[in-house]
Amino acid sequence: MRSPLDRLRHALSFEIIALLIVVPLGALIFGISLHDTGVVALVSATLATLWNLAYNYLFDLGLKRLTGSTWKTTPLRLVHAVLFEVGLLFVLMPFIAWYLDISLWHAFVMDVSFAAFYMVYAFAFNWAYDRLFPLPEWHHDSAANKAS
Repeated sequence: MRSPLDRLRHALSFEIIALLIVVPLGALIFGISLHDTGVVALVSATLATLWNLAYNYLFDLGLKRLTGSTWKTTPLRLVHAVLFEVGLLFVLMPFIAWYLDISLWHAFVMDVSFAAFYMVYAFAFNWAYDRLFPLPEWHHDSAANKAS
């Protein structure tokens, strides 16, 4: 399992890189000011960081109990990313509707659009992060997976 410091590095780097991409992209696509996009993105990133820490810990804990390892196959990484975004959707939608003074439907469409971006981004980021900062147990697990 990853250390608390490693989990913090993961969560913060994930959110900082995402903000650098999503604020200008969101402002352009939805036609809202950079300021409003930035506020929504910063609040969302804060909530997402807290959710990220809790979700990844609980997911890895459950995975380790079920399989004895935290190694994630490609299909499991897809499940991981989808479940993360679905949970976050329910947390963020009311805030987006309130802050931008838009209907829940418009907030839902906006949130789903951001979730689609983040799902692809989360998959790519987590894959890259695991390659840059692998856990020692994975060398054994990946060799065993290749043999079977």
